[in-house]
Amino acid sequence: MGKTATEKKLKFTKEQYLKWYESMLLMRKFEEKTGQVYVQQKIKGFCHLYIGQEAIVAGTVSATKKGDQHITAYRCHAHPIGLGLHPKYVMAEMYAKITGCSKGKGGSMHIFSKEHGFVGGHGIVGGQVPLGAGLAFAEKYNGTDNVCVCSMGDGAVRQGALHEAFNMAMTWKLPVIFIVENNMYAMGTSVERTSNVHDLWKLGLAYDMPSKPVDGLTVEAVHEAMEEAVARARRGDGPTFLEMKTYRYKGHSMSDAQTYRTKDEVKEYQTQDPIEKVLVTLKKNNWIDDASIEAAEERVKALVDESVQFAEESPYPEPDELYKDVYAEPNYPYIIE
Repeated sequence: MGKTATEKKLKFTKEQYLKWYESMLLMRKFEEKTGQVYVQQKIKGFCHLYIGQEAIVAGTVSATKKGDQHITAYRCHAHPIGLGLHPKYVMAEMYAKITGCSKGKGGSMHIFSKEHGFVGGHGIVGGQVPLGAGLAFAEKYNGTDNVCVCSMGDGAVRQGALHEAFNMAMTWKLPVIFIVENNMYAMGTSVERTSNVHDLWKLGLAYDMPSKPVDGLTVEAVHEAMEEAVARARRGDGPTFLEMKTYRYKGHSMSDAQTYRTKDEVKEYQTQDPIEKVLVTLKKNNWIDDASIEAAEERVKALVDESVQFAEESPYPEPDELYKDVYAEPNYPYIIE
């Protein structure tokens, strides 16, 4: 069946917008529930929510393919969910249960899913940046056409390892897309107070790396920028650095009092909600009605409820799990004399 006149005016189809909407809605509702159960002390340790930044994951996933690798920092619940991991395994991980995607050993900041190409969840600020370059090196060495998407927060660009990774990635033309999810505040200090360079994308220019700013609150803009960067990486032309300008509607972590920004500023950015933008497009083109919106909300609610129930009913790891997964099992025969 050919495209309708309405669809021809837009670069993306009705199906793509519906997928974006439900995917971002799931990320949002999952994170809202995470915040609730954290307050109930069912989740321990640090916890960083992704509320407001969902368009970056949604647009990145739609512009990449199975086999590509994704790595990020510790604000990492939404990424694997967007890539297709059932949210119950993420929730169980945060509950420290054996059924979690990291067997209950990683918690909120160390979510992994090898099956879905999600390589963490890393607690060290900027620590994932050279790892992302390394993943891309492995793909190039093995002769695949896969790419690595390496995401970081704006605070991570202050780490020296970023510059080493950028230099090697450009020198070796590695198939990596570096994304800085610039939500303006790192932990609680604005970009303007931590660097003379306020346009973070310009840091890539020192290495002649193609770099540009992207509206990270608009999923179409994210997809288009990623599509271009991914194509460049796949054809062997090397990395790209994208500054996704976004905003988090919650604090840096659950313990953040948010005294560094005003309530009016938060409200202003909430008028640019990436989920509402997609919903407006769907409604304007008569691609969704109230009944369909309600059905989508019910599906998402059921998934989130199922995730909490699964986490609460799952067992904790046995004590002997302490000694497992410490060393990788060798995949070659060896003899100890």
